[in-house]
Amino acid sequence: MADVIDYQIYGDDLQLVEIELDPGEGVRAEVGTMTYMENGIEMQTDTGGGLFKGLKRMVTGESFFITTFLNNAQGKSRVAFAAPYPGKIVAFDLDQFNGQVLCQKDSFLCAAQGTEIEVAFTKRMGAGFFGGEGFILQRLVGDGMVFVHAGGTVIEKNLAAGETLRVDTGCIVAFDTRVDYDIQLVGGFKNALFGGEGLFLAKLTGPGKVYLQSLPFSRLVDRIKRGISFSQGGGEQTGVAGIGSDILKGIISG
Repeated sequence: MADVIDYQIYGDDLQLVEIELDPGEGVRAEVGTMTYMENGIEMQTDTGGGLFKGLKRMVTGESFFITTFLNNAQGKSRVAFAAPYPGKIVAFDLDQFNGQVLCQKDSFLCAAQGTEIEVAFTKRMGAGFFGGEGFILQRLVGDGMVFVHAGGTVIEKNLAAGETLRVDTGCIVAFDTRVDYDIQLVGGFKNALFGGEGLFLAKLTGPGKVYLQSLPFSRLVDRIKRGISFSQGGGEQTGVAGIGSDILKGIISG
């Protein structure tokens, strides 16, 4: 059973979630997302359950290791986590989603201690393989609060039974496990070749709740790369443009 935690989300487009822990409570987080922690909070970094658990997280785009932050103080103490790129933090109470929710790979930020991160694949392996981002999903399982990050603006859709929504595979944040998920080939030769939206779309069929993001990180990186390539094609950059190009190169190269 997951710990019951209190939280508050700060900010608008560069958000941070602060989690308040009672004595003995803990929260699990993706490595490198912690911003600050108060006295009494102790870190425990491990695979979260053995080699196989770590490998499963790596498949979904997360780190091999996961960090648990435990409150070993006598009173309440707080720890905060920030998303790695501009966007929103979305909070889910897994009790309201029948104990599990499916998310875009690498979207996990943190969750109440007791939550498990599993790998989920699309039903149609052939289409899923060529569908890119939509092939591998994260399944978050438990009965407590979980937090995922999304790029840009988050849109919430409540699909009625039989209602269908077609979405760019990278624009999905999370959805109810009742929602039927499939990947379809974009119709029409010219659409597939020149449409610029990719060869595949995700088809979501209700009933259930769906969360979408307006700016997937992969799309942002792609635009930055194209901008740098264009600048390099025009010769050496100077002044502010050149400095900006150097900064972006450093971001992409890590």
